[in-house]
Amino acid sequence: MPRFRCPLVLPAVAALAVLAAALPLAAQAQNVILDAPALFPKKQKQGLPEVRVTAAPWPRLDPGAVFCRSEADLARLAANRSGSGGGGAVDCRVINSPLPIEIVERRGPGRTEVQVKGQPGTVGWTDAWLPEKAPPQ
Repeated sequence: MPRFRCPLVLPAVAALAVLAAALPLAAQAQNVILDAPALFPKKQKQGLPEVRVTAAPWPRLDPGAVFCRSEADLARLAANRSGSGGGGAVDCRVINSPLPIEIVERRGPGRTEVQVKGQPGTVGWTDAWLPEKAPPQ
């Protein structure tokens, strides 16, 4: 019996074999492209933003502390507060926001000569209690 040979069968089978081999490669190429990190935006972190806290300067004068120009002004302020007379006018101010200082001299717990940091020549006296080490925060 003679065999029937179609001249188009062999090229068609070869083309199908090439397509079958190329399909997995095409799928892999698509996966690589779709998995590219540049195509997908990064997810934002949920919750509140991170806040960095800076340590408060030490030593410092806290709000409510007094800053007098001289030790005599500080003494007059103390006399005026106690009502013992002999006070008079004082050149003092009340601190409204934390003020970084350097301690120049201590004369007991209630009299300290200080200099304002960053302002050379701004020296004064305070009756604020200023311990050697910063209080725990």
